[in-house]
Amino acid sequence: MQRSLYMVLALVAALTLGIRCEAQSLPAAREHLLMDFNWRFAYGHPSDPSKDFDNGIGYFSYLAKTGYGDGAAAEKFDDRAWRTLDLPHDWAVEQPFDSKASFSHGFKAIGRAFPDASVGWYRKSFIIPQADLGRRISLEFDGVFRNSIVWVNGHYLGTEPSGYNGFQYDISDYLNYGGTNVVAVRVDATMEEGWFYEGAGIYRHVWLTKTAPLHVVPNGTFVTSQLTGTTATLTAQATVVNKASTATTFDVVQEVVDAAGKTVASGQVRQVRLQPHKEQEVSCRIPLPNAKQWSLESPYLYKLVTRVQQAGAAVDQYETRFGVRTIRFDPNQGFFLNGQHVKIKGTNNHQDHAGIGAALPDAMQDFRIATLKSFGSNAYRCSHNPPTPELLDACDRLGMLVIDETRMMGTTPETMGDLKRLIVRDRNHPSVISWSVGNEEWAIESNVLGARITSTMQAYAKSIDSTRAITVAVSGGWGQGSSTTIDVMGFNYIGQGDTDAQHAKFPNQPSWGTEEGSTHATRGIYVTDKDKQYIAAYDAKPNPKFYSIEGGWKHYAERPYLAGMFIWTGFDYRGEPTPFGWPSITSYFGMMDLCGFPKDNVYYLKSWWTNETVLHLLPHWNWPGREGEPIEVWAHSNCDEVELFLNKKSLGRKTMSKNSHLEWKVPYTPGTLHAVGYRNGKKVATDVVKTTGTAAAIQLASHKPTLQANREDVSVITVQVQDKNRLPVPTAGQEITFSLSGPGKIIGVGNGDPTSLEADKYLETVLPVPIKDLREIAVETLVNGPEVSITFDDSSWKPAFKARQMDASALAPIAKAYVSRGTFELPADLANSEVTFYYRSIGREQSIYVNGKAVAENIKEEVVGNVFKLDKAILKPGKNTVAIAATPLVKKRPWDVTNTNPGTIQVFTPAPTWKRKAFNGLVQVLVQSTQAPGDLTLTASAPGLKTGTLKIKSVAAPLRPALRD
Repeated sequence: MQRSLYMVLALVAALTLGIRCEAQSLPAAREHLLMDFNWRFAYGHPSDPSKDFDNGIGYFSYLAKTGYGDGAAAEKFDDRAWRTLDLPHDWAVEQPFDSKASFSHGFKAIGRAFPDASVGWYRKSFIIPQADLGRRISLEFDGVFRNSIVWVNGHYLGTEPSGYNGFQYDISDYLNYGGTNVVAVRVDATMEEGWFYEGAGIYRHVWLTKTAPLHVVPNGTFVTSQLTGTTATLTAQATVVNKASTATTFDVVQEVVDAAGKTVASGQVRQVRLQPHKEQEVSCRIPLPNAKQWSLESPYLYKLVTRVQQAGAAVDQYETRFGVRTIRFDPNQGFFLNGQHVKIKGTNNHQDHAGIGAALPDAMQDFRIATLKSFGSNAYRCSHNPPTPELLDACDRLGMLVIDETRMMGTTPETMGDLKRLIVRDRNHPSVISWSVGNEEWAIESNVLGARITSTMQAYAKSIDSTRAITVAVSGGWGQGSSTTIDVMGFNYIGQGDTDAQHAKFPNQPSWGTEEGSTHATRGIYVTDKDKQYIAAYDAKPNPKFYSIEGGWKHYAERPYLAGMFIWTGFDYRGEPTPFGWPSITSYFGMMDLCGFPKDNVYYLKSWWTNETVLHLLPHWNWPGREGEPIEVWAHSNCDEVELFLNKKSLGRKTMSKNSHLEWKVPYTPGTLHAVGYRNGKKVATDVVKTTGTAAAIQLASHKPTLQANREDVSVITVQVQDKNRLPVPTAGQEITFSLSGPGKIIGVGNGDPTSLEADKYLETVLPVPIKDLREIAVETLVNGPEVSITFDDSSWKPAFKARQMDASALAPIAKAYVSRGTFELPADLANSEVTFYYRSIGREQSIYVNGKAVAENIKEEVVGNVFKLDKAILKPGKNTVAIAATPLVKKRPWDVTNTNPGTIQVFTPAPTWKRKAFNGLVQVLVQSTQAPGDLTLTASAPGLKTGTLKIKSVAAPLRPALRD
């Protein structure tokens, strides 16, 4: 006994020494690997275990015993029949529309009424090299919607209820080093968090990070700056953790690298002592001479390189993008950036886009921010949840100010923890100028509870980051509750109160309009049609309590104490189709539609939010059958005067008032509307609207000339219907089909129609079909007996495997062989489908029969499983029978669990042709690159129209470090 103990202790010591030796020889640089590619996906079920891959029904569940993840959470679960996909992924956008579905989520068929489409499972296999033993390895999710449960190799890691929080798990101790590992994620989107479209699934990036035991914690740096003349004094903080088993001493070196890659400043802290499993914040001040400031016009970014060093060698390196800038809110003069007054010209936005839902590739963030900036917007409110980090990266790069908003208001450990995660993650982004701790919390915002909660959250936020102002968006009860305690008062809709009275009552409180506008408009529609649920795109107040875009902007522009306003919204979004219901599935609030095609209000804002000369006429001039009727014609412009002509005849020259527009009543005559804008009496702008001919051709254009062949880049393609003279036909509605050749794929289509119930995606269908009701009988031989016949009566058979498993200690089989029979259900139409049996051995030797026909005979046990393509001639719609004659598997130890699942039938149906109807002449197609460079050709066709083609060159590009299979 004593000798055995010595042997165990010696083994432990040897293993410990081995781990330490491994750690000492680790590479210096951390690895941050993208983990988006080649996941498996299938639908589960929120309440029926038989439809949820029997997860959580074992005698010992994953909550009872470590490593007991069962069903699809089990390490050895066979997922070969599942669909293969890349992240980010939103399965909600793939669902059909249904009138019984949620109004707020755009009537997509998920949620409580649709349990078969409300839970999704993701699995991914990956290899960890033996050389990584001794490193700390973390699995990091940027966001999963929602209520995600994560396992690695069958070990339960944790649950994250919110769909907007990033979260990490240290999986170092659960891994198979030098072998294959499996991560499984169960996602339950049954319950909504918001009242707007939120998507479903792993819709943001996943990462694998490898570090030495001594390293900077996730989001562990914070850079602040103080400017004196042209010199910035940086305070660079880094939180370092020691996950080794012994205390250690180290140095922290901080280097500032400019945009050209040159080190321009540095600092260090030496001889820091840290005990095992403790963390410590290390801070140093770094002078940065000739600092370049981050601004809207020149968003200059530096990089802080933090190195943790031992004995002069780096054991960890962590990089942080940051900008040098100053921000200040003044209660009487508004907002100042770098000492210069900036009027906030903002928009609110949710996070979805046409065709792809909430799963936006990074390139789409750049597209959307650039589109907002194109009409003068300089600020973005994240409504109403923490954004994906890549959105803030785009705002940093492109120059866009941000209100960063937490999802839930409250002071419980959970809500305060969520607020802390948001701030710690995002506090190095120069674009972020304010933290928002709440939005329209009607139950509390105007009472003492709101004041208490707001005050507590504000103080807590400032304890984490004291450099930014805290705001809350208040929709009513101004002068009470939350509005009495907040740093910067956020007004939601000036029709609900008096901003001047609030300013008079709280003269030292800065303020801005966190939501304003809420006008309704349908792109390209100029006559409201309530039957079709289209609203004219003239800027009109939606009701007496709300202002038009023009009315709202005038209010804020005329009051210096108001820092500015955020329009509701920049883009249309799915859900909240106010003032309608089914079949409207998107909002009507956007300055642009769901695709980013501009509505006419964009040109009003561009007139007064930019210094560009703007002249824009509306509506279109195609009104057959309305000859002689007066048509309301508007001009959005920042010219001093605008003169309007119809067929070269002047209809009058009018003077433009600041922050206004001009109107004419024009009897309709086909032809040409022509506007001329004047400034200081000189002609400076024109705009022309012509009556077009019938639709004749399709024209395609990409928002950028080339794609990066990195498997992630996206081309946003505008599809326009034109007449024979190449004029856009503003009323065209033809259905257009699309095909793509070359190294790319279509990932989504849209048209901005708020009532379109067309599919956003045209994907292959992968249906995993389980084998059910397995029953068995003992036999003497594997010879093709009557038991495998399709007509054999097995009603008296016992449930398969049950009797064999009754005696857990038995090693020898009870019988020489068994015939096991079960059934599987196939859809009614298999004409275009492939049916595959992903078989897992239930015997040492076996023969397999489907509907009495031999699929395989006398095959040996195969650990990785077999794959059999099934001849559709032997299959039938509905119930089919599978029979397996097998010599039983033998346990090596009494506690072994032998396989009792013969596998899954997969029904694969190829994707249909991509298509979309034009809406008022436009369609949008999103094309994503693959890893291969080359030429892509998108073809668009419709009956009676000249086919349009577009060639896009995909050029070789560096790949982000990624976990490859």
